[in-house]
Amino acid sequence: MTTTMISQATVEAENESRLSALRRDYESLGERLGRRGIAIDEIKRKVAAYGVAVPSWGVGTGGTRFARFPGKGEPRNIFDKLEDCAVIQQLTRATPTVSLHIPWDKVNDISELKEKGTSLGLGFDAMNSNTFSDAPGQEHSYKFGSLSHADAATRAQAVEHNLECIEIGRQLGSKALTVWVGDGSNFPGQSNFTRAFERYLDAMKSVYAALPDDWRVYTEHKMFEPAFYSTVVQDWGSNYLIAQELGPKAFCLVDLGHHAPNVNIEMIVARLIQFGKLGGFHFNDSKYSDDDLDTGSIDPYRLFLVFNELVDAETRKAKGFQPAHMLDQSHNVTDPIESLVTSATEVCRAYAQALIVDRQALAGYQDDNDALMASETLKVAFRTDVEPILAMARLDSGGAIAPVATYRKSGYRAKVAAERPAVAGGGGGIV
Repeated sequence: MTTTMISQATVEAENESRLSALRRDYESLGERLGRRGIAIDEIKRKVAAYGVAVPSWGVGTGGTRFARFPGKGEPRNIFDKLEDCAVIQQLTRATPTVSLHIPWDKVNDISELKEKGTSLGLGFDAMNSNTFSDAPGQEHSYKFGSLSHADAATRAQAVEHNLECIEIGRQLGSKALTVWVGDGSNFPGQSNFTRAFERYLDAMKSVYAALPDDWRVYTEHKMFEPAFYSTVVQDWGSNYLIAQELGPKAFCLVDLGHHAPNVNIEMIVARLIQFGKLGGFHFNDSKYSDDDLDTGSIDPYRLFLVFNELVDAETRKAKGFQPAHMLDQSHNVTDPIESLVTSATEVCRAYAQALIVDRQALAGYQDDNDALMASETLKVAFRTDVEPILAMARLDSGGAIAPVATYRKSGYRAKVAAERPAVAGGGGGIV
């Protein structure tokens, strides 16, 4: 394990060089928001309280089906991953938890893993199972499916793996399990749609029955890949049916990249909120499909519109509304820490922008069928540069005014590269 964390002195020195300008920017923005009846300190308080989980796999270099090009200082194991995640939290103060993926993050001593997280000030968010690829030594292959597989023994193996994830998570203090399967078909006639879905539901009911009383299970839909002709859990409608069939501890997880390019994701979010089945998010961005690009890098307005629905639900205190938030990205050409830092900042930005929407005016324009002014009301909030709020929230919480610049100043990547052996490139597939 590396022992080279970012010195707090480096953070403080970088902050000091920017503090005077930030105070002026914050005061100026506060004055402008005040004219709109918005108290900037209240927005800052809410932003400071917001948190998004970091995926353990996100701190490694990703890849495509064609190749993976490892970066310098890649984490060797989950303990290295946690230290990289701690750096992200140190700088942003917005990522207090880590979401693990089993078996990638499996260890012999779970108590040691929990102690490491505690020592770094990190908690453990939802557990993620993996039945979309074969683990070394497993008896049955998932090549033709897992929880929906035609073979009962393969389904039982997939169920048992999810039960193992629950037990690991229980010992770590997690409260949720996320289940995504790549089950489906690549040729017409390869699979019976109805029987495959029946088998999936039956297997998931066994997983659901093992959930502790205070846990949730999040099922995740995806339009395609690796099953290109049909996918068992292919859209939010199928996902909603699953949550309804399983019971009150089952909810739908929305990954922003798991939809066709022009799908109205914010409306899906609203529907799931309305019927009490929105479990949470995997935040990322996409140009074509499941690109897993940095959050807000392609369509920040869509991210804002999603948060507009979330703040609307928060404001009206929608029943049972407590979605989980997590980043889910694959970093092929950037430093993963820098990408996760900027992505955490982007979700905070979208939240802050949604908080300053004039909801009374918006409701009035909607009731009057004033399409233009309703749209402009949203754009006023989206166009507002809320960076001073984000930076001041980070500063007040002990983070960095300029996280990426501070990270680069620290030389953290070069230091861990000297401690962690270089990884050979070659094969495809995400980390």
